[in-house]
Amino acid sequence: MTEAVEYDVVVLGGGPVGENVVDRTRAAGLSTALVESELVGGECSYWACVPSKALLRPVLARADAGRVPGLAGAVGGPLDTAAVFAHRDYWTNDWNDDGQLDWLGSIGVHLYRGHGRLYGSRKVAVTSPEGEHHVLSARHAVVVCTGTRAVIPDVPGIAGARPWTSREATSAREVPGRLLIVGGSVVAAEMATAWQGLGSQVTVLARDSGLLPRMEPFAGELVAEALREAGAVVRTGVSVEAVVRKGSTGPVRVVLQGGETLEGDELLMATGRAPRTEDIGLETVGLKPGDWIAVDDSCRVPGHDWLYAVGDVNHRALLTHQGKYQARITGAVIAARAAGSGELDTSRWGAHVATADTEALPQAVFTDPEAAAVGLTLAEAGRAGYRVRAVDYDLGRVSGAGLYADGYRGRARMVVDLDREVLLGVTFVGPGAAELVHAATIAVAGEVPIARLWHAVPSFPTVSEIWLRLLEAYRG
Repeated sequence: MTEAVEYDVVVLGGGPVGENVVDRTRAAGLSTALVESELVGGECSYWACVPSKALLRPVLARADAGRVPGLAGAVGGPLDTAAVFAHRDYWTNDWNDDGQLDWLGSIGVHLYRGHGRLYGSRKVAVTSPEGEHHVLSARHAVVVCTGTRAVIPDVPGIAGARPWTSREATSAREVPGRLLIVGGSVVAAEMATAWQGLGSQVTVLARDSGLLPRMEPFAGELVAEALREAGAVVRTGVSVEAVVRKGSTGPVRVVLQGGETLEGDELLMATGRAPRTEDIGLETVGLKPGDWIAVDDSCRVPGHDWLYAVGDVNHRALLTHQGKYQARITGAVIAARAAGSGELDTSRWGAHVATADTEALPQAVFTDPEAAAVGLTLAEAGRAGYRVRAVDYDLGRVSGAGLYADGYRGRARMVVDLDREVLLGVTFVGPGAAELVHAATIAVAGEVPIARLWHAVPSFPTVSEIWLRLLEAYRG
């Protein structure tokens, strides 16, 4: 190894989370190095959030247009898949990160291309693609932002079946005639929506009793109903026992528990994520390779006052926007400690704790209908010991929803803490419903009393009038 190059902060992993950490540490005047083995911008920019939404947008826009009088008859044909793929490629910059490199240079971050590993206390060793070796030393902090990878379960025959993961599902350049999707998660639901809309015959095979199991049950029910109406097959409560594929381009068959066999042209395994920690040197600092990295509410690793783990890798909230939020908090923590500015503000909603991870976590699912939620579900609130009441309302009965689309179908729920009369959670399902969730996030994070929400008047005739209807239902 060469002599160590010293920086104030070394960040391992250049996805959106790592980018936000270096942005905050450089803004605080701290010299910063970033280590990345793939594309700067990470999973979200090239294989997840961005390309998936580029694929979904035309599908959802056509579905919305098909429910508008005077327009429905003009949008019934197939999508121009070449144009859709070109739009996706534009948003991924054809899987090129030159623009990200320009930005890093503009803020003075030194990028090390290659595989990075912890190398004992406060050090990271980097091996470049050309075989060069570097050792980076951190005066103040090393921040692990290596994210997650798709999990492919050890099902007999899976190794030779060449299944898609989320990466292949968002970067494919041809529409498969038949697509089998194993899983009921967000990835499964969104990719089922996208590829069914692009012309595949989609079959979803979910082990759980419904789709989107981490949301209110009605969210998955409405999404599954719409997928079936679009022509997809959605089966829940089923398990895959084996996979069979012969040849390099032949069909793939899945064998279900009980012996039933289904055939497709491609197979997407949307069966969860695992931390990218198996080969980043955790053993050199007394941690276990391959594990999630436990942290406190400031994203510090207990027992290592210089080590932080931010984003998916710490398993607090596997969402890009939440990882970026943690990065902003972590940047503030590192800057404050480096400046020797005294005690950190670790009060419940303080500047140096990621409280929203557990108390106001928002998520939007871009299916048709969209599903969006923040905070606790009714079941989660009950398990947490709150005295709660759920208030439900048919979203389609709001005037703005009826004007948005004929036959608008949706539902809304707010979960109220009866002792404090504040919201613990809110869920919306319906076309365009993802844009409703930030108002709910403000209400939950701000612990805005029901009595004050009554004075937050929604504009007429918007879908946001759902707030008035929910509050009326609660007040009786």
